[in-house]
Amino acid sequence: MDRILELTNAVEKHKMHEQFLDMMDIERERGITIKAQPVKVVYKYRDGNEYEINIIDTPGHVDFYYEVSRSLAACEGAILLVDATQGVEAQTVSNTYLALDNDLEIIPAINKIDLPNANIDEAMLEVEDLIGYGAHETLLVSAKTGEGVKELLDAVVERVPHPDGELNAPLKALIFDARYDRYRGVVVYVRVFEGTVKPGDRIMTMSNGNVYEVSEVGIFSPFMTRTEVLNAGEVGYIIAGIKSITEARIGDTITNADDPTSKPLPGYREPKPMVYAGMYPGLPEYYDELRDALEKLKLNDAALQFEPENSPALGFGFRCGFLGLLHMDVVRERIEREFDMAVILTAPNVVYRVKLRNGETLEVRDPAKYPDEASIEYVEEPYVKLSVITPTDYMGGLMNLIQNEKRGSFISVENAGRNRVIMNFEVPLGEIVFDFFDRLKAISRGYASMDYEFIGYRKSDVVKVSVLVNREPVDALAFIVHRSKAYSVARKMVDKLKELIPRHQFSIPIQAKAGGRIIARTDIPALRKDVLAKCYGGDVTRKMKLLEKQKEGKKRLREIGKVRIPQEAFLALLKIGGDEK
Repeated sequence: MDRILELTNAVEKHKMHEQFLDMMDIERERGITIKAQPVKVVYKYRDGNEYEINIIDTPGHVDFYYEVSRSLAACEGAILLVDATQGVEAQTVSNTYLALDNDLEIIPAINKIDLPNANIDEAMLEVEDLIGYGAHETLLVSAKTGEGVKELLDAVVERVPHPDGELNAPLKALIFDARYDRYRGVVVYVRVFEGTVKPGDRIMTMSNGNVYEVSEVGIFSPFMTRTEVLNAGEVGYIIAGIKSITEARIGDTITNADDPTSKPLPGYREPKPMVYAGMYPGLPEYYDELRDALEKLKLNDAALQFEPENSPALGFGFRCGFLGLLHMDVVRERIEREFDMAVILTAPNVVYRVKLRNGETLEVRDPAKYPDEASIEYVEEPYVKLSVITPTDYMGGLMNLIQNEKRGSFISVENAGRNRVIMNFEVPLGEIVFDFFDRLKAISRGYASMDYEFIGYRKSDVVKVSVLVNREPVDALAFIVHRSKAYSVARKMVDKLKELIPRHQFSIPIQAKAGGRIIARTDIPALRKDVLAKCYGGDVTRKMKLLEKQKEGKKRLREIGKVRIPQEAFLALLKIGGDEK
């Protein structure tokens, strides 16, 4: 995108910088895209004519799958970038199929051809296996040197069909993204399919029927630039005094309130968090600041959900819902950077559906609120279709990890170019939100990549494991796990806590309880004071009396004493290594 902006003179030279369209520091540092960014460029083709090209730079991560699908629905074509050093990755396959479902014209391009370890021929073969495009249709580019970028824009002009749409038809525009501006309200990013929209028009969002008056429309060049009107085929923004980003849902259709279109554009759905975790301020007195930080982040992130919760161990905090682990990590890092605040995140968990004997169905997002086993008829947990692309050398190790340790069931295997395969599994989501990605990379020495999509809920034999420290349950350490793994995970949990909780003046029992009984236990021995130091001989009964007195004191201390649990203990679930979790 940097080279395209330079080639089309979209940005003045003195304003240009690396990764220009990545607006957040996290995006630049990690080299990923989190927020879709549109831009309109004007390109002079070799026939002497100038062509207007609207480009949307989208995220590629599985957490933002829905946003990517709506961005693709707004387009006529897609540039499929394949890293010459990595080849086709799992998310590339997923997003390519998404583009094919939207009938987009795909232009494959092999990037990073300037690197000494680039394997261009292998990458071309993988692209051919994926979409059937031969070497003569695949372009070679280097985003670093700019080589091949002009040919890529030529291909866009030649291959991608121009947008069509009736200017006189009722307005029909797709919201593919939105952001909050503190002075002007929500800025809605739209692709206009039919009709026109201009300041003064009354518009309506079709999912909720809300009506607004347009105050400004414009395009991204790449900065927001006000225009008189947005016509069919254009990508731009609308400002209409929308107060909350939850009123401008991604995938929703905007139409004219006075002359509405007959039916909305297909594909809209509510964003639904897949992973939940407790978030607490590092110090209890910063609770209000954490709430303010989450509210400000939610202004720009409709998928983030949070509600207050109270833990006896951690105090007041929030139960937050995220699209996935990357989304959770980004939110945590943004709070720490933008609001200069330390937060404690408990181990993430998925949403379980619990059918009770009285006919009710509960959605359990927090292990602490898991109902009593006697009242449960059955439990369902979310399943995903998992695709793993790996060199064939690592198939055995990954099969063992997914089938034996992660309760996955093997579906199929496909060829993905020379010496690479795509393995497909169905796996409980709860098994891959912990250490799965790290284990996958470790087993494959970094060569494997993964992608997953939610496929529904299935019955499962899961159990809640409560952790008791000094016979008091600690809600923030409770977790839900498959019954077959309950003992091994509980054993590791109590052993880990024994390492992390400092010794006190009295002995501390750490117990894991499941199904109404204690299944694992360990004890932290007391810090002993040498009460016999002042005894220099004499009758043994003097020593016995002092030891009995100490014993009584320890017993009383254990009953009234408070155990201080360090922050690291609440991340123990994530650090339970290796074999089981």
